[in-house]
Amino acid sequence: MTDARKIGPVLATFVVANNMIGSGFFLLPATLATQGGVTALSWLACTVIAAFLGGAFSRLARDYPNLESPDDYVRPALGRDMGFLATALYWLSSWIGNNAIAVAAFGYLVTLLPLDGGNSTVQLFGQLVLIWTMFAINLFGPRGVARFQSMCVIFGLLPVAAVLLGGWGRFDGELFLSAWNTSGEAWNVGDNGVPNPQSDLALMFSALAPVFWAFVGLETGAMVAGIVRDPEKNVPRATLAGIGIAGTVYLVSSVLVMGIVPAQELAASSAPFALVAGQIFGAWAVPMIAAAAALKATGTLGGWMLVSGESGARAAQRGYLPRIFGVLRPNGAAGWGLFAVALGMSAIAFITISDTVASQFGDIVGMVVLLVVLAYAAAGLSLLLGTPTRRPSGGDRLLGIGALLACALLILSSPPKMAAGAALIALLAWGGFRLFGSRTAPTT
Repeated sequence: MTDARKIGPVLATFVVANNMIGSGFFLLPATLATQGGVTALSWLACTVIAAFLGGAFSRLARDYPNLESPDDYVRPALGRDMGFLATALYWLSSWIGNNAIAVAAFGYLVTLLPLDGGNSTVQLFGQLVLIWTMFAINLFGPRGVARFQSMCVIFGLLPVAAVLLGGWGRFDGELFLSAWNTSGEAWNVGDNGVPNPQSDLALMFSALAPVFWAFVGLETGAMVAGIVRDPEKNVPRATLAGIGIAGTVYLVSSVLVMGIVPAQELAASSAPFALVAGQIFGAWAVPMIAAAAALKATGTLGGWMLVSGESGARAAQRGYLPRIFGVLRPNGAAGWGLFAVALGMSAIAFITISDTVASQFGDIVGMVVLLVVLAYAAAGLSLLLGTPTRRPSGGDRLLGIGALLACALLILSSPPKMAAGAALIALLAWGGFRLFGSRTAPTT
């Protein structure tokens, strides 16, 4: 690709930021309301964690400028087994995470329809409709998905930006501080039916994994290094700047909504930004913001389904998935792979259905973060160990250690049962590969 057709640091920054600002922006305020305003500290901590991981991926992009898959940087340093694990876990996390996006999208869409959004059957049906509609759109190929996503971004974010800009006139500092730690509130009961008071530090730490969901996609800058001008300089700049933008937007929006709407109402809402819009502008703004948020989240769902199909196709081309996942339609769509992804997403929708949208969203993102963090850990280990022909420098080792510590922190902050589940998934995937997979990469 000629230099004239490549993108500079500013456009690359917005590519990275846009891939992180998605469903978490619209639904995490409801999920985090059960912990309170103390999660603002979790946002700050996760921004730092994301910066360490982003630095690791930026360094890998220097050594592997044509990155397309985790296998490209893992296998040279850690071997084919670890290349499979990183690729498979990244692929799994992408399509399982799509369910969280579908939950967020329908959570807003249902407020516009004459349906009971609190009914779990309605939630399930709506999510399935969205999943299979996005599957159908993806069959038109990457170009069609890109056009659909562009429309959703343009029309989806403008009204939400109005909430962020106009909301500060209604921000109540006392309301925000009164909900700093909501773990002991009478309305906030755990699985045993009673409140479970926790310290600020414990809440901040336990919120790291769900908050980090918002930063999944930080690796985008490294994955598109081949289309970035002067990638050795601009990929690190774009990655860190994109993380900074996303972290700021998330922190500001989270604080804003918790200072306008009581935490109990936020926690029960399937559309927290629409609820906030009603408080700021009046009832007329609720459907407008709900439609905008539903449109943006739907576009994000379509885009990430494309990523799931593409990453599955690359995994199949490397011999990590059955060949059928790599079969492409004439327009470039991974038809059979997308069909398998849609089936898997439908199964996850059934398995995770919950009484509230926020609860279902939290369950899904918790598992996804653990799976993707295991894949991110392989990046840190690759930097730390290097390859026989690419020996690690002191900077490589520092970034590798920082990335591994960041991943360990996220794993330790997760519920033990969820961490054990992610480890089991990784073990089963590796066992299947050892039994049925090819030990050598395909020659074509």
